[in-house]
Amino acid sequence: MKVSLVGGLDRLEPHYRNEAKKAGHELRVFLQYESGMESKLRSTEALVLFTSMVSHSARNLALQTAKSGGMTIVQSHSSGVAAFRECLAGL
Repeated sequence: MKVSLVGGLDRLEPHYRNEAKKAGHELRVFLQYESGMESKLRSTEALVLFTSMVSHSARNLALQTAKSGGMTIVQSHSSGVAAFRECLAGL
């Protein structure tokens, strides 16, 4: 499954990728808002959103895109690796 992660910590990105790989998912990471993010999000099947570590504009864009595309959405206030692992388990 292709999964997008919006939010999180720069230093944990390799760990997020490792956890997704272990779970058999292809991961696309957006640690902050970036241009073209909407079209990149549309190419995935699920969204993991770390609400405490992302700007309001990136959060709103990600949620709007995911809802309009019928994606599975999992949100977490925590942005740790264990929280990401739990989010992946909920997919």
